[in-house]
Amino acid sequence: MMSSTCRLLSETSSIGDTQGSSRRDSERNFCLEPSPLTFLRCSEETSSTSGRSSGPQALSCTFSPPKMMRTLLMSLVSCLVAINEAKLINRCDLARVLHKEDLDGFEGYSLSDWLCLAFVESNFNLSKVNENADGSFDYGIFQINSRYWCNDYKSHSENICHEDCKELLSPDLLSTINCVKKIVSGAGGMKNWVAWRLHCAGRPLSYWMTGCHKE
Repeated sequence: MMSSTCRLLSETSSIGDTQGSSRRDSERNFCLEPSPLTFLRCSEETSSTSGRSSGPQALSCTFSPPKMMRTLLMSLVSCLVAINEAKLINRCDLARVLHKEDLDGFEGYSLSDWLCLAFVESNFNLSKVNENADGSFDYGIFQINSRYWCNDYKSHSENICHEDCKELLSPDLLSTINCVKKIVSGAGGMKNWVAWRLHCAGRPLSYWMTGCHKE
């Protein structure tokens, strides 16, 4: 936390002097309120242990923001860190990658199906990792589960895709695409993803390709 100190000298030589006290009060106010964003705590310093000063006195003021402001600043920093760590891919860029890797029409699923799936699972976040109640984890833009499809070396995994789960976070998407091809080629197809069943299946999805070109 940043800190700053200001020192103001009093022109009085006696604590008991009324005029000097008034001056100290005005100096204390000036120190406490230099700007709307500065919060200072001030205390008098004397050179004598007896409580009386034979010379000029000083006000020592230390920056101390209110607890609410500190909380707000910490929350803002946390949000900025989270945003910085997320690796998002543009919807149309994703469509081009999936088309290049032959996912358009693969097992009967269009690019719109894949875009809808990526959105409802990760909001196009390539780096998303989510922990489930059973202790397994979901990885990457399609949130591929570690219990069945990849190995994260944290718990037992069938590792059907024969992939290290961390590879599913790669921005080139090659490991992810190879794995999802195995998933949709098996029983259930895209119904293996609960979010796809709830939010994409049986709905008009062509709008997901609006403004996008496959090449």
